[in-house]
Amino acid sequence: MPALQVGLIGDRNDGVIAHRAIPLALQKAAEACEMTVEPVWLPTDTIGDGAALAEFDGLWCVPASPYRDMDGALAAIRVARERHVPFLGTCGGFQHAVIEYARNVLGWRDAEHAETAPDAQRQVIVPLSCPLVEVTDALRLVEGSRLAKAYGVTEAAEGYHCNYGLNPEFRTALADGPLRINAVDRVGDVRGLELDRHPFFVVTLFQHERGALQDRLPPPVRAFVQAMIDTR
Repeated sequence: MPALQVGLIGDRNDGVIAHRAIPLALQKAAEACEMTVEPVWLPTDTIGDGAALAEFDGLWCVPASPYRDMDGALAAIRVARERHVPFLGTCGGFQHAVIEYARNVLGWRDAEHAETAPDAQRQVIVPLSCPLVEVTDALRLVEGSRLAKAYGVTEAAEGYHCNYGLNPEFRTALADGPLRINAVDRVGDVRGLELDRHPFFVVTLFQHERGALQDRLPPPVRAFVQAMIDTR
C-alpha cells in the first residue's frame, strides 16, 4: 500500500522541540500500524485557500504559533473539518482550531487570538492564568471520547510548552455542539477537544508528540494514523 501523506501545517523550525518530535512520533505510529507515513511540511504562507490539502491522507496543525500566515493555518483547518480529512492539532493547532470553529461554525467572524490581536473584543484564545511552559501536568480524559479510547485510560500526564488557551467565558458556547471537550486538567480547565461526526478531529493543548523523543509512542498519534488508514 502506498505511504500515507500527512501535511504538517506550520512553519518548520528545528529549534522547536515539538517539530523535531513530530516526524519521529509519526514514524513510531506508522510502525505500530504496519504502514509507511510520509510527512510533508507545509509553511502557512504557502497554503492559500487550502483547497489542494484535501488530497492529503491527514493534516496536523503543529505547535509554534504565531504562524507566518494565520489565514493559511485557518484555511487548512477548515479544509480538514469540512472535507472530513483526519486532523490532529497540538498547542497552536488547538488554539487555531478553536478560532476556525468559532468563526466558521458559530459565525463569530470577530473571534481572535489574544497573542495576535491583543485589543480584540472577542478573544476566544487568551493567556493562561498559569503558563504551561515546560510543565508536565495531570489530565482527566472524558470517558467514551476518542482521546480516552486512544489512551485506553481516563487519566494521563502530558507535557506542555504553552502560554495561551481557551477563554473560559466561551467554554459553553464553543463546546455546546459537535465540538466536544475530551480532556481537562486537575481544576477542570479545557485541555483537549474533538469533533463529532468526523472521521478524526482531535486537538490538544498539550504536546503528546514529544513523548516520541523518550522512545514512547504517543497514543493520539497512533489513533490519528489508524484513522488515516481506515478512511483511505
